[in-house]
Amino acid sequence: MAETEFPTGTLMKGKRGLIMGVANKNSIAWGIAQQLHAQGAELAFSYQDEALEKRVRPLVESLGDEPFMVTADVSDDASMDACFKTLEDKWGKLDFLVHAIAFAGKDELQGSFTHNTTRLGFQRAMDISAFSFVDAAKRASALMPSKEDGGGAMVSLTYLGSERVVPNYNVMGVAKAALEASTRYIARDLGPLGIRVNAISAGPMRTLAMAGISGGRTLMKTGKDWSMLKEDTTMEGVAGSALYLLSDLGKSCTGEILHVDAGFHAVAVPDIED
Repeated sequence: MAETEFPTGTLMKGKRGLIMGVANKNSIAWGIAQQLHAQGAELAFSYQDEALEKRVRPLVESLGDEPFMVTADVSDDASMDACFKTLEDKWGKLDFLVHAIAFAGKDELQGSFTHNTTRLGFQRAMDISAFSFVDAAKRASALMPSKEDGGGAMVSLTYLGSERVVPNYNVMGVAKAALEASTRYIARDLGPLGIRVNAISAGPMRTLAMAGISGGRTLMKTGKDWSMLKEDTTMEGVAGSALYLLSDLGKSCTGEILHVDAGFHAVAVPDIED
């Protein structure tokens, strides 16, 4: 993926947030992190294990600030306790949360959803891809300012396979549907506290997650050919949307699933010439 130039400014100056889910330089979470940093945000990054830390640390160091990285295995309560205790001890408060974590077994991301989904695979996909946001939101909200002091904001990442059947997306589509429903319920609960909670439904992009889905390249081509803009989903578009939702520009917006996919989601049947 080509290097992206993100608009600089001060929209996030004085705000601190946690980015969960950076896997490599092509991750949507990394694009969002770069855009937030370019607008003055101070960032912390969570990682699951040493292997991921080795991949992510050079990216974090490239931002030029003192790296703030913390271990967080979202399937382990003790690890999550330690992660948010570290955040509290260092910062005291948290202004925003970016959740970009999802997982499903590769064997379950191909062929028949009905025949290939196992009980363990279903539980694991729901735990890591959906419940982890509920858990992180609960912990993060406890560190966010009061409504009178500005509140906070959260963003999770989803995909159209939550709403419509997408070949090979299978159990991940079901997990993303649960994530979107969770986003609305969390938004309802945290709204009175001044905390806004939204999700971005990004179109197909060349990420590690897309590479794990059988037929991912076809999804990319179809997404471009059938979209209203006749173009790929861009990192600038997704990261810019996250900036809007997490900054003060996004006031009054909560419980929303924002589609950033060049208009693909709104197309029922493509033009005959397409």
